[in-house]
Amino acid sequence: MKSEILKRLAKVVFLGVGMAGGTGAWADPMLRQPIDCRLGETCEIQQFMDHDTGEGSRDFACGIASYDGHKGTDFRVSVPMMDEGVAVLAAADGVVLGLRDSMTDRRIVLPEDRQAVEGKECGNGVVLRHAEGWETQYCHMKLGSLRVQKRQKVKAGDPLGEVGLSGKTQFPHLHLSVRKDGIPVDPFAPEFDGETCAYSATGTLWEDSFAQAFTYQPVKVIDLGLADRALDMRDVVDGRWSDFTIEKDAPLVVYGLAVNGQEGDRMQLVLDGPAGNIVDITQDGLAKPQAQWFAFAGKRQPAGGWGHGSYGMTVRVLRDGAILHERSSTAELAP
Repeated sequence: MKSEILKRLAKVVFLGVGMAGGTGAWADPMLRQPIDCRLGETCEIQQFMDHDTGEGSRDFACGIASYDGHKGTDFRVSVPMMDEGVAVLAAADGVVLGLRDSMTDRRIVLPEDRQAVEGKECGNGVVLRHAEGWETQYCHMKLGSLRVQKRQKVKAGDPLGEVGLSGKTQFPHLHLSVRKDGIPVDPFAPEFDGETCAYSATGTLWEDSFAQAFTYQPVKVIDLGLADRALDMRDVVDGRWSDFTIEKDAPLVVYGLAVNGQEGDRMQLVLDGPAGNIVDITQDGLAKPQAQWFAFAGKRQPAGGWGHGSYGMTVRVLRDGAILHERSSTAELAP
């Protein structure tokens, strides 16, 4: 039997924003994906709502893809994608209850950065009101990108603005919060009981196409690529090497970026070229859990330079010898 929260949702939550004069009703009232990207390809869900009532954190599947007190779902994109523009979309019909579009896009790293956004951690964002006390909130949007005004009616899928780097954040993402009468609700598990600890496509607040396509993968490789020198985390997160082109007479470095690692998790980096394997290195296990971590490895060009042809790279996250997740890509060195 469905919980009271789902029974009420099915009856009234998205009745065309009835309290604001709407007249329509959805046969299957669920949330749509709130960001214009291909999940698992051009964007990733990095963190989910925290269900641990203590000082720790636990996502809806009892995993570590959350942090203490997190009240929403984080859809992450790369910096180059953010620069190009990624639309934030209304997850359901609603009315704009409030918004902010005045905060600079910047990564929060230092204590003074956190102080500067205190009380405005959401950054630039929008709150939509739905029927019967339901709200959705969209945070960390790009300065100057908002396309809506207060009290404006919107339909599910309408653009609200773009993903940015405003508020309390260290990477470009959309933070989506869902609330009922001011209480946070996890759209992946509104009936979370602390015992199921597994994803089920039925019983979520997502529309069926999203719920069925979604795969719970908390630990994952979210980016990989090539460079010609040693890298640091900011190089990778900021996408500074996303347009790299292989040079015949320069070193080749393969790198990977992963999220939600646990103690002992290891990253394997593999690079193959036309003449065979170039790099195959597995880093030491993580000393402690990491929300995100990266690794790189490479070699200097051989005598005569790199050969023309295809170069394939693969980055894997390993746990106890098993592959948790991997991502591959290729690059070409033209004649």
